[in-house]
Amino acid sequence: MYRTDPAPPVAVPMPGPAPGHIKVSESQADLVRNMETQPAKGAQQEEYDPWHVARLKDEGTKWGELDSKGKALRVVGYIMKPLLLLGLIYLFICSLDFLSSAFRLLGGRAAGETLSNNELLTNPVAGLMIGVLATVLVQSSSTSTSIVVTMVGASILEVKPAIPIIMGANIGTSVTNTIVSLAHSGDKDEFRRAFAGATIHDMFNWLSVIVLLPLEVISGYLFHLSAAIIDSYNIQTNKDAEQEILKVITKPFTSLVIQIDKKVITKTAQGLNETGSLLKEGDYLFANTGLSESELGVVILILALIILCVCLVLIVKLLHSMLRGRVAYWTKKIINAEFPGKAAFLSGYLAIAAGAGMTFIVQSSSIFTSALTPLVAVGVLHLERCYPLTLGANIGTTATAILASLTNDGQDLKNSLQLALCHFFFNISGIVLWYPIPSLVESCKPSMSKWFPHPPIVLAKWLGNKTAKYRWFALVYLFLMFFILPALVFGLSFAGWQVLVGVGVPILLIFIVICIINVMQVQFPRFLPAKLRNWNFLPSPLHSLKPYDAVCVLCCKAVQRSPCGRYCRCKCCRQMTDEPPVEQVNVNTYL
Repeated sequence: MYRTDPAPPVAVPMPGPAPGHIKVSESQADLVRNMETQPAKGAQQEEYDPWHVARLKDEGTKWGELDSKGKALRVVGYIMKPLLLLGLIYLFICSLDFLSSAFRLLGGRAAGETLSNNELLTNPVAGLMIGVLATVLVQSSSTSTSIVVTMVGASILEVKPAIPIIMGANIGTSVTNTIVSLAHSGDKDEFRRAFAGATIHDMFNWLSVIVLLPLEVISGYLFHLSAAIIDSYNIQTNKDAEQEILKVITKPFTSLVIQIDKKVITKTAQGLNETGSLLKEGDYLFANTGLSESELGVVILILALIILCVCLVLIVKLLHSMLRGRVAYWTKKIINAEFPGKAAFLSGYLAIAAGAGMTFIVQSSSIFTSALTPLVAVGVLHLERCYPLTLGANIGTTATAILASLTNDGQDLKNSLQLALCHFFFNISGIVLWYPIPSLVESCKPSMSKWFPHPPIVLAKWLGNKTAKYRWFALVYLFLMFFILPALVFGLSFAGWQVLVGVGVPILLIFIVICIINVMQVQFPRFLPAKLRNWNFLPSPLHSLKPYDAVCVLCCKAVQRSPCGRYCRCKCCRQMTDEPPVEQVNVNTYL
């Protein structure tokens, strides 16, 4: 088991390389650390492991040392803290709803117009990026997939070109928990775990798309599999299929603040030239403000982010105060429990089923995965257990599209349900592709798990380590993966598929070659030429983030010297100004 009271992280000087050994670059060292498996049972850890916090420190007074008043107050605390936690979680979920409404006001019409462009949708790569951008703009894969299913049911869009859009919606939905993880940037190790817990969803979706999209384009296996299932059953229409479960709880509060008419976005996507307002008529807080849709979207976005950040900070503080001593021990033990012996791999499948069920209840994978992020950040939920829960969320979110498809009639019902099943089998295929073999090897042959790791976990830990060291990298990743890259590929699609292939294929080949060389540098360096065994022969900006970090540090210090920055006392700024730097960086060498 892990240490019960880990020692604080201490910089331990490492011995220099022995003569004749090859110097390993920073990125290679990170990759090696990420591929390390959990320590064997009974082994004593000699170093602080930031990925597995054994328990939170219990700094409170023991029960036996309390007087009658202290004991009464503690009992009241035991009762009130869970109720307060439920209230904060409720406000947190409502803030995600406000965030979704804000993005719909800011980009809902643009998303609808993008989905109505049939010429671009014939290009599967363009369709994929449209799915990513549309989902990011409306902040809900349930909304974007329901719109696409409705368009297929209305015969505006065929099933085949809609499949890449559904795949893109899977990627776009993970932007929410990535944004949520930024609230933990004040603490280095919490941020490391939170960002890894959020991006494990991104990595799984991207890896699944990279493999399954070309397979679908070549073979059409999702299209043919779903068509065979539809043809073999007599499917009946159910007009009452769309049931809102979590909305019944949150809608009474959110409807007092803002009400969005999603039908306007759907009609715009159907090419009906809808000019009506996105705001419903009624008596609510932002009903008649006189602001335009974009201005109101900015106001609600700021409000949603404030509520989200405040709720997250309070949830983390409350979890820290509740999860102490034996409570922390049993909570961690139950959440991360595994079946004994070689049946341990079945625990992951139970977690997948639990994640699917919880996501079906809340009707949103964004809400469920965002709720997991604080638990990973404080160390209660291990990243290895968060992974199958996230996979289950991918399955549970397909229920929304299936329910939306059941409201159609006749051939429209068959087409829309076929697309919803394509979404379901795409997520199942991704799980079959990336989860069973590493999980089985880890349970039955732990010594071989280094050679069969979970790729999403390896990549998520690599990103977590990078963001813990360079916190600005989280924002770069967020904008690059969810805005800049999809927009760039989408823009190239306007010039035709020839231009997209001519620009994209060489870049993709270079990326694949770099990945192969990176793996060989770590695992099989003897098969590489001496010069390619590390990237040190390249200029620093091409293989290290230190030059960019030096510039960011200069910019942050410039902001701190400004009149506004002098009064900022957040943990990040205190660490930058109060603590001596571990390593002095010569900025002039990078500028």
